[in-house]
Amino acid sequence: MQTTNTYLGLLRERGKRGLPLTRVYRQLFNKHLYLTAYGKIYRNAGATTKGINAETVDAMSLEKIDTIIEALRTERYQWKPARRVYILKRNGKKRPLGLPVWSDKLLAEVIRLILNAYYDVQFSDHAHGFREGRGCHTALQEIYHTWGSATWIIEGDISDCFGSLPHNLILSVLSEKIHDGRFLHLMKKLLDAGYLEDWKFNRTLRGVPQGSIVSPILSNILLDKLDTFVETMLIPQYTRGAKRKLNQEYVKLHRQMHKLLRNGQKEAALKVRKQLQKLPSHLRDRNRKQRTLSGNWEGFYVRNWAWASPTKRHSLPTHAAKPPISWDTKSPRCKTIPSKAGQKLALSAEVLTGKWDYVFHEPS
Repeated sequence: MQTTNTYLGLLRERGKRGLPLTRVYRQLFNKHLYLTAYGKIYRNAGATTKGINAETVDAMSLEKIDTIIEALRTERYQWKPARRVYILKRNGKKRPLGLPVWSDKLLAEVIRLILNAYYDVQFSDHAHGFREGRGCHTALQEIYHTWGSATWIIEGDISDCFGSLPHNLILSVLSEKIHDGRFLHLMKKLLDAGYLEDWKFNRTLRGVPQGSIVSPILSNILLDKLDTFVETMLIPQYTRGAKRKLNQEYVKLHRQMHKLLRNGQKEAALKVRKQLQKLPSHLRDRNRKQRTLSGNWEGFYVRNWAWASPTKRHSLPTHAAKPPISWDTKSPRCKTIPSKAGQKLALSAEVLTGKWDYVFHEPS
């Protein structure tokens, strides 16, 4: 049998080259993978937490690994239902958590090692969630070092992500690159294992097991499709040039200011500079398609008022017990309020910051 580093290195190389995987199931007979998996999870706080039986890391032995491998070799391994408990979230709500038995944890970590080695090298460089060596710190570093400016900042949250992923889509995505029926069948049994709540069995018709070691990599494999769609379809479709067009009036005054300074006319140059400060240096695209803003802000709705002149803008979040709202940013029915200067305040969603969860979509 190959050592863990050798096999995982081969998987990474195949992943980089986009080659499919075959005969993955037989690698589950490799004892080296179980020893590596044990070294990664035996320190976890949940290693001594019981599932539906008394089996924990304390009962770990080489004979336990041999028992798992023998059951897999004869295709008789059965995933046990997880014990369902609830933990408090920051907002006061409760999150369901499944507590699997130790044998399932160990085998799930072996599967995670295999899937992570093969798929992680194929994920987008802009994806930072549930990846080794990545997280909030690397996402912030990317923003700090590579972002210039942004017109739109969209923050989204997939409600009940782990619990909402369809089983058929997960298995379909896995089967695209893993050509091994026995391995896929084992994954299907994992997804269908169910859970016990108050010692009552419940089937899991969709979603990945909450609390399972393998759940984060499965969700990343499926959500990588979304990353690919955004990077290959949405961004090229809606990116309009590398830079905005310069405001020619601004350019003309800017040149005039420098010419006055070279001629020693400082007072006249200062007057021109004050005019420059009232003008945008770049033009905004006035021919944007109409967009609809809709979403649920958990008790907040956004009143985002923008001056008709592009030089002064501000937004105002307001707390109110209102249902989710939607509006057209370019609608002729857009509410306007006259200001003291005779200009008009128009409802706009152009300068939203990322403090609320919302979704942008083209109107049908």
